[in-house]
Amino acid sequence: MNTLVPWLRERSELGVSALLFAAGVLVLADVLTAPRSGNASDPLGPNAVPFLLGGLLLLLAVLLTLDVLRGGHGEAEAGEDVDLAVPADKRTVLMLAGVIVATAALIPLLGWPIAGTVLFWGATYALGSRAFPRDLLIAAGVSLTTWLVFDALLGVDLPGGPLMGLI
Repeated sequence: MNTLVPWLRERSELGVSALLFAAGVLVLADVLTAPRSGNASDPLGPNAVPFLLGGLLLLLAVLLTLDVLRGGHGEAEAGEDVDLAVPADKRTVLMLAGVIVATAALIPLLGWPIAGTVLFWGATYALGSRAFPRDLLIAAGVSLTTWLVFDALLGVDLPGGPLMGLI
């Protein structure tokens, strides 16, 4: 057991491989259990792209695993604006994760325009901006614009929430 931990540390990319494999299995399981649909004008149906994506995720996981086991490894970050000696800012990451979870919970309750505003304003706040009125107005504008583009121009129904009757 003592030799397994250092071996895995040297091959940490296997964790990415495992995540890719799990994602591929999840996508394929979802596609295979989804109801079949399609018609003469679309013989492939809506399951073709997710099925292909799941297969490609599995293939990528296998190829990455083989590369790592043959001695390949990822290159260390060499960006000029990244100081690898400084630990990650966990507070910012947790704030961003909280904003994303809150947005997912708010979309069905309040609709995209309000939930999107929370998402965009929360992200700017988590990343350090403290210009509250300006950021809130920009976030609301971006959220409303994306909702209108998706709903009116692209025909993708995003929940409007309480603003549905006003706009």
